[in-house]
Amino acid sequence: MSDRPTFPPEMDPLRLLSEMRLPMVDVEALASAQRRNLEALSAANRVALEGAQAIARRHMEILQQSMSEMTDAVRGASSGTDPQDRAVKQAEMVKASYERAVGNMKELAELIQKSNSEALTVLNKRFSEAMDEVRGMIEKK
Repeated sequence: MSDRPTFPPEMDPLRLLSEMRLPMVDVEALASAQRRNLEALSAANRVALEGAQAIARRHMEILQQSMSEMTDAVRGASSGTDPQDRAVKQAEMVKASYERAVGNMKELAELIQKSNSEALTVLNKRFSEAMDEVRGMIEKK
C-alpha cells in the first residue's frame, strides 16, 4: 500500500495543480512538498498521541497507587485506640498524601511538556525544510 493519500479524481491536488498550468511552477515539487508537510503533521500527531497514552497510563498507575496507600493508611490510622495518637497519624497521612499528590502533578506536567515539545520539534523541522525548499524554488527561477 502506498504512503500517498488517495483522493477522489475531482479532488486530487496533483491533478488540480497540473490543470491550472501555472507558469514557472514545478507542480511535482509543490505536490511533493505538500506530501512531506502532511507526513510531518501525521508524525507530530503520532508523537502527541503516544505522549497522551503514556500520560494516561501513568495517571492510572498513580491512581492505583494512591488507592492502595489510602487503604493502608486508613487501616493504620484506625488501629490505635488513643485519640491523640490517631490524630497525629491522620495528620502525617494527610501531609504525606499532599506531598505525593504535588509530586505526581509535577511528574504529569513534565510528561505533557515533553510530549508537546517532541511534537513541536517534528513540525519545526518540517517548517524549516519547507522554507529551504521555497528558497530553492525561487532561486531556480
